Amino acid sequence: MDILVTGTVLGGTYALIALGLTLQYGVARIMNLANGENLVLACFCAFWLYTAASINPVLGILIIAPVAFALNWAIYVFAMKPLVDRAKNRGQLEIDSILATFGLMFIMQGVMLLVFGGQYFSYNFLSEPVRILGENYGLNRIVSLGAATLIAVVLYLFLYRTRFGTAVRAVSVSPQSASLVAIDVPRMSAFAFALGGGLTAAGGSLLSTYYTFNSSMGVIFTMKALIIVIMGGVGDVRGAVLAALLLGLAETAVASLIDPGLTLAATYTLFILVLLFRPQGIFGRQTA
Repeated sequence: MDILVTGTVLGGTYALIALGLTLQYGVARIMNLANGENLVLACFCAFWLYTAASINPVLGILIIAPVAFALNWAIYVFAMKPLVDRAKNRGQLEIDSILATFGLMFIMQGVMLLVFGGQYFSYNFLSEPVRILGENYGLNRIVSLGAATLIAVVLYLFLYRTRFGTAVRAVSVSPQSASLVAIDVPRMSAFAFALGGGLTAAGGSLLSTYYTFNSSMGVIFTMKALIIVIMGGVGDVRGAVLAALLLGLAETAVASLIDPGLTLAATYTLFILVLLFRPQGIFGRQTA
């Protein structure tokens, strides 16, 4: 039971991070390698808001996520849009965006190292234990899971129950066809990229409540987000959530039953199994 609860909590946070990259890659066609740095920056913002202004980090999402949304919109307009305009096909855009965001990753990492240094940060927030089914768990983890679930449900309702969300999904399926039915593809792509950044920042704010972080750890979360997106099926929200939960449970089980040092190995083993037996992802469609 301890593995189930702890793994679900970790998977819930992974889900928000992966959902952000799912929107950025699935809709805007940008493989954002700076996604992890966006998360770490949100961790620092939540830390600063809580320690300097006593703002609850969960409520701090209402500040951090909109700022991240605006920052990522600006990144798309000024750094990514020129790449989109000059790309002759999707393959070229993917290569160009990987190279561009690879550089962006080091820029963001360097700025955070300059401002915050290389030391690890953490803070006490709702760290008192809560008893669930005979076991004690940190209240901060349970609150984070609840907040992540709420955000994921709101995102799902937005994408599948609103006209604007339907337009976003239409661009994900086929930008060319979406433009034929009067959908503003460039605007939707910018919105999806910005929304993805906001979701990742929300995940970072929640993660900071129970996780020790530093300026250089963004690449780890970028790799995990990439694995989750591919496992779940590129552009599929349901698949990203399920893959994130599976990854959280697998990492927790390996850390608890075998050795914490093997969690990364478990991550890649699960990834390889999905590539071998379902390369299109859990909810992905087979290419005709």
